[in-house]
Parts: sequence; C-alpha cells; structure tokens
Amino acid sequence: MADARAPAGPPPLRPFGLVLHHDGRFTHEGVPILHPKLRAAFDRSVRYLPVEARYVVQIGRFRGQIEVEEAAFFVRDFDAASGELRLSDASREPLDPATLRLSPRDGALLCAVKRELAPPAGLLARFGHAAQAELLAAVEGPDEAPRLRLAGRSVVLPPRLVASDAPAAPPPRRSAN
Repeated sequence: MADARAPAGPPPLRPFGLVLHHDGRFTHEGVPILHPKLRAAFDRSVRYLPVEARYVVQIGRFRGQIEVEEAAFFVRDFDAASGELRLSDASREPLDPATLRLSPRDGALLCAVKRELAPPAGLLARFGHAAQAELLAAVEGPDEAPRLRLAGRSVVLPPRLVASDAPAAPPPRRSAN
C-alpha cells in the first residue's frame, strides 16, 4: 500500500566534501574537479540560502552544501561604461565601489554582491584576473588619490585600497671592505 503522506521536504543540508577555493577551483574530497562542463555547471549553480546561512550548489533537484574558502562568487567581467559586474553564476549587478577591498590572502580585489540575500553587508565576490585588469584600467588620477571611472562619473576609491601598509624598505647593506 502506498504512503499517502506528503514529502517532508528536502533532506537536511550537510557538507559532502565539495570545496570552492579562493582562486575559484572546486575540489571534492581533495580531488580537483577538472572537467570544464562540470566546473561551469558548479560555477552557475552556487546559491546562498539566507535562512540556513549556507552556500550550496543546486543542479536540478540536487542541492549540496559546499565549503567556501573566501568568496562564493567570482567577478568574470567588469564594464566600466555601465558599472556592471558579471558574476560566476551568470548574474549581473552594479558595482558598489564603496565595498571594494583587498583580499588578505593575496591582494586580489573583493567586493560585496547580492546584498538582498545577506543585508546589509552582502556576500563576497572575488575579481578574476581579467575583471581586475578591466577595473584597474578604469582607474585615473594621482597615486595618492585615485578615482574610478564608473558609468560616466568619477568615483573616489575607498581609502583602504589607497593606503599603503607596506613597511618601508630596509636600508641598503654596507659592503664589508
């Protein structure tokens, strides 16, 4: 006899060994995912679940929790003329230059995206090499006060991108003659 009860909903989320690394690589239980179509499907399928405060990949009816090293979304393209970002999940949204910051890992640019899912700060997106080069090409002005050409206007960059925390160079060594 068939059970007439309605399904209880999706099973509880648990990690299943999929990791999204800071540089955009996916691994499963430590093994790199190299197949280009599978990687592209994972990129497009990353979702944030605000109620659970978890990241998942969702492909069709399957959804699995993933571990995110730094940012779950990656900026694939930056268009200075419109101020728009194209993200790894194929979504587009305007850049908020006030959210730009540097990754403590390696200095890559990060920004806030999808603020409606995690107000007020939003979720992190990491600029890919090409997108970061596109953004840097839109920077103008002197080194001490650079500005970003964005959608027809000139925007001051956040001070945290301009300030140099680099220590002063050590004094030159004297040769022991």
